[in-house]
Amino acid sequence: MRSSAAESAAPTQSAILNKLRGRDAIFHMLTRIAALGVLLTLGGVIVSLIFGAWPALSTFGFDFLFTASWNPVTEKFGALAPIYGTLVTAIIALVIAVPIGLMVAMFLTELCPMALRRPIGIAIELLAGIPSIIYGIWGLFVFAPFLQQTLQPFLISSFSSIPVLSTLFAGPPYGIGILTAGLILAIMVLPFITSISRDVFETVPPVLKEAAYGMGCTTWEVMRNIVLPYSRVGVVGGVMLSLGRALGETMAVTFVIGNAHRISGSILAPGTTISASIANEFTEAVDLMHSSSLVALGLILFVITFIVLAIARFLLMYVERQR
Repeated sequence: MRSSAAESAAPTQSAILNKLRGRDAIFHMLTRIAALGVLLTLGGVIVSLIFGAWPALSTFGFDFLFTASWNPVTEKFGALAPIYGTLVTAIIALVIAVPIGLMVAMFLTELCPMALRRPIGIAIELLAGIPSIIYGIWGLFVFAPFLQQTLQPFLISSFSSIPVLSTLFAGPPYGIGILTAGLILAIMVLPFITSISRDVFETVPPVLKEAAYGMGCTTWEVMRNIVLPYSRVGVVGGVMLSLGRALGETMAVTFVIGNAHRISGSILAPGTTISASIANEFTEAVDLMHSSSLVALGLILFVITFIVLAIARFLLMYVERQR
C-alpha cells in the first residue's frame, strides 16, 4: 500500500515541478524580451535622430556646434545659442532648487510638527503634478511681469558698478529671459529634489540620529554628519533626475525665455533652449536643411542627457566606493 501511494505521488510531484519550471522559463523569457525591447527602442531613437540630422551635420560639420547664427532664410544654422541657453537655465535651476529642496526635506524629516508633515508633503507632490504648460502660462502672465517690476531692476541697479556682475545682470528689465526660465525650472524641479531627499532621509536608522543627539549634537550637526553622508547616494540621484528634467523641459521654458537665437552675457536677456527651438519651429520647417538642423538639435540634447546620466552613474559609483 505504501509503495503504491508513493508511486502515485511521484508523478504528481514531478508534474508540479515541471509546471513551476515552465512558469519560470516563461517569466525569464518575458523579462528578457522587455529588456531587449528597451534596448531596441533606444537604438531606434538614436538611429532615427542620426538619420534625420545627417544632412545638417554633413553640411555644417563641427561648425554646427560652435556657431550661434540661426537664419532659415539663408539656411545658416548653428546650435551654440540653444546649447548655451539649455545649460545655463538648467544650472540656474539647480543652483536655486537644490539648497531649497534639501532644506525643505530636512525640515519635513526632523523639525516639522507631525500635524503639518502630511499637508506639506502633499502640497509638494502636487507641485510635481502640475502640467508644464500651466507653469508657462503663469510664468508669462504673472511671474515675468513681477520680475520685470521688482527683481530685475533691483539686480541691475545693485550690480551696475561691479565689473563681472554688471555684465551678468545688464540690460533693460524685459521680464522674460534666461533668468526667468531658470527660476521657472527651479520651481518645477523643486518637488522632485524635495520628495526624493525626504524619502532617503527617512531611511536613515533612527538609532544613529538618537546616538548623535545623545552625544549633544545639534540638529544641523546630525543632518550634516549623519543624515547626509548616509543618504548621499539617493540625494545625488535625485539631483541628477532633476537635472534631466530641467534639460528637457519644453513648454514652460518656451513661454518665458524669449525665444531669441543669440548669446548674451546677461542672464536677463532673452535666449532659447534646444527644446524650445524645436517646439517653436518644427511645424514651420518646410526646407530639408531647416528640419534636419532641428533634428540635429534633438540629437545634441540626447547626447547631453546621456553625458549627464553617465556622469551621475560614475559619481554614484565614486560615492559608493568612498563609503
